[in-house]
Amino acid sequence: MSTSQSMDFAINHMSAPQLRLPEFFALARQLGAPRVEIRNDIAGNAILDGTTAAEVRALAKANDITIISINALQRFNLWSGNRASEAEAIADYAAAAGAQALVLVAANDTHSMLADQRVEYASTALTFLAPILRDRGLTGLVECLGFESCSLRSKSEAVSAIDNANGRDVFRLTHDTFHHHLAGEPELFPELTGLVHISGVDDPAVAISDMRDSHRLLVGPKDRLGNIEQIKALRAGGYNGPLSFEPFAEELRHLADPAAAISQSMNFIVSGLKERAA
Repeated sequence: MSTSQSMDFAINHMSAPQLRLPEFFALARQLGAPRVEIRNDIAGNAILDGTTAAEVRALAKANDITIISINALQRFNLWSGNRASEAEAIADYAAAAGAQALVLVAANDTHSMLADQRVEYASTALTFLAPILRDRGLTGLVECLGFESCSLRSKSEAVSAIDNANGRDVFRLTHDTFHHHLAGEPELFPELTGLVHISGVDDPAVAISDMRDSHRLLVGPKDRLGNIEQIKALRAGGYNGPLSFEPFAEELRHLADPAAAISQSMNFIVSGLKERAA
């Protein structure tokens, strides 16, 4: 399949979590998108099953696969001694596996933080994370979540935290089309974006405030998140990095032919961008 040759598509393992790592890498190659994100939260698979970093690196090399990130260090912005140890361990694994970056996800169960606190907490965490990542040659991809319960919804606050940590050399933003839509933030920051996660929501009945990961599908013609418009705006602003498929809906775990489904979504995105460019 050659659809991805005109776009820098990548595949997050959550697109087909039922596949073991060798089959997942084979899927990425079949799709012509040999850049992947592997995860540390898929039970019985990839990292959690005890696969060593050396095994992951060797398997990626054998399949000519580039690991663009490990996803993720969760609750990165609630810094503690335990979080520091966790960060060092996953950063060691990422570097040894040949990954380029580590996704940093904000805590999603803090309801009462004020704006100043959100920036302060993220700034503290990024200040401590910066040398850990620099020492291992990794980029930290800061991901805000659009849920109302998230402790860091705004990318503008994340940018302030990156600057407070003097971290523009080591940190970039993760622009997630789902979370961007939920957060309702107009700013895009394409010049500071290092990765784009793409998924769609088709359900016409669910309110934006009620959208959850379980609603996230591959991007198609019924998409309510404006993926095409977001991607177009990011690219117009200078972003030319990977667009990584990250759907979470349970039904995707049971697809008979995940390659066909992902390829169809690739075609939809490419065609949609061409139509808007005409």
